[in-house]
Amino acid sequence: MTFSLPANHSFKKNSIGFSAPSLNSLNERETVTNSYPEILKLILQKHVQLAIWKRKLPIGFTNWLSLLQAEQLPNFRVLARSSNLRKILQTLLKSCGTPDENMQRILVGDIEYLVSLFAKIAQTDCVDIRLETITNDACWKYHQDHVPVRLLTTYLGPATQWVKPTYSEYALRDQTQFAGPIENMETLDVSIFKGRCAKNCDGIVHRSPPINSSGETRLLLCLNKKTATSPALIE
Repeated sequence: MTFSLPANHSFKKNSIGFSAPSLNSLNERETVTNSYPEILKLILQKHVQLAIWKRKLPIGFTNWLSLLQAEQLPNFRVLARSSNLRKILQTLLKSCGTPDENMQRILVGDIEYLVSLFAKIAQTDCVDIRLETITNDACWKYHQDHVPVRLLTTYLGPATQWVKPTYSEYALRDQTQFAGPIENMETLDVSIFKGRCAKNCDGIVHRSPPINSSGETRLLLCLNKKTATSPALIE
């Protein structure tokens, strides 16, 4: 069941210092969408499996990314503390050969902000940050991630596809033969969703959008809590 909060919905403080909507009327909602970043905190509620923040970034930034060649786009993974990130990101972008310092600042600032949000929601000090340039179908199978919670945003190209919990079983079973309904996130949407390691749910079923032979390139940001497979912490 999908629910979108009205734009004038009021927010109140919760126990970990966030503004969060009152959920008295949302006890059974599984997916929520809104144009406020506060919507992401609803993932802390027992029944919410997916929260999507519908947002925009400056048009100049989006145009800049679309004009870059795939080899100029950033591609890295790093484990860092949310409080010590800017210089690390600046160094990584420079090493990737990504041009235009002004546009880099927008990207760095956005990643900083999302990492800070995720760290508070996931109640973690260290965040596993993956910024990946994708030119193929990548995770083409419908699946549930083996994590408690994950944040995704697509800066460039088609964004993640997902299915409502009602249809999870059919998507996992039928895979490429699954006829839908298929939900499509939009470029720049920020989603946070539960995986198989979350309590009381199996996690949102999703996949990478099919882009093989399309000539399209995706730039995906993925944030996770630290795991055994995370890289070494950079201080």
